[in-house]
Amino acid sequence: MSSQPIVATDRAALILQLVPYLIAAGEVTVEQAAHDFEVSAAQMREMVRKLTVIGLPGEGGFWQMANDLFDIDWDLLEREDRIVITNSVGLERSPRLTAREAAALLAGLQLAASLPGVGDSDVMQGLLAKLARGSGQTPAEVIIAPGPVDEVRETVARALRERVAVSFTYRAPDAPGPTTRTVDPVKVSISDGQWYLQGWCHMRRAMRTFHLDRVSDAEATRIPAVHASEPVPELFQPADDEVVAEIRFPVAATAAVGEYLANAEVRSDGPWRIARIRVADARSLKRLVARAGGAIEIIAPVDARRAAHDWASAGLAQYE
Repeated sequence: MSSQPIVATDRAALILQLVPYLIAAGEVTVEQAAHDFEVSAAQMREMVRKLTVIGLPGEGGFWQMANDLFDIDWDLLEREDRIVITNSVGLERSPRLTAREAAALLAGLQLAASLPGVGDSDVMQGLLAKLARGSGQTPAEVIIAPGPVDEVRETVARALRERVAVSFTYRAPDAPGPTTRTVDPVKVSISDGQWYLQGWCHMRRAMRTFHLDRVSDAEATRIPAVHASEPVPELFQPADDEVVAEIRFPVAATAAVGEYLANAEVRSDGPWRIARIRVADARSLKRLVARAGGAIEIIAPVDARRAAHDWASAGLAQYE
């Protein structure tokens, strides 16, 4: 063990580590503590003595009472060379939350409890008990207003519990019309306040992510969810069979492009923006171009440009 003097900066660092060490240990010999901190037994005793003049400052920077200082069992130290902290200056006390803070946490817990697979566990009860202990005042009652997606979410939750596929009508933003999907549900997630279902799509024969706001007529089937154990990709991770398209639009038309830019690669070209986006069918971009009144140009792929041109031409022909 080192017998060299400990400089002030090193001593301060050691004492900062010594407090949580002693609290966690409960009781430890001077020899063991000295070994763990790589100092001599005499140096450890000196550190412990200095620890007892450290505490929580009161008004004006002065300690108000003895309980504001760390303290040890001096008799045990002198008789048996053992260290035990008898006053930890409240380091083990639970934080006290205001009623407003507790209400905010309760709102989050209620939202988390609505997630399939979470609300049915004992985790919620444990968190609620800890929240009650940590609140200095009685938290206000909090009610989370149900959204329009709740009926769909409840159906998906039932399908998850029963391990069966769920069938629903889905309106994708880049599709020409709604499609009927049968999906083995795997996971429900929340991102930016929006609900998403991740599962194995029987039509695409791959894992897909579905925005629950675009789901309707959901029904739990009797088809076993045989793909429920498939690995779930990161939320919004592009699918392997999606098409990469490139569009060009002025900055003023950014709002019209909307959610297509959620996971797009966008670069500037003067007053223009060029975005590489992923879509299930690039030919469906004709609707995006049409709703922007010609402000958006499809650069690639060629069949998407042709589809947009033919669709616009067919629309104009209606006026002849």
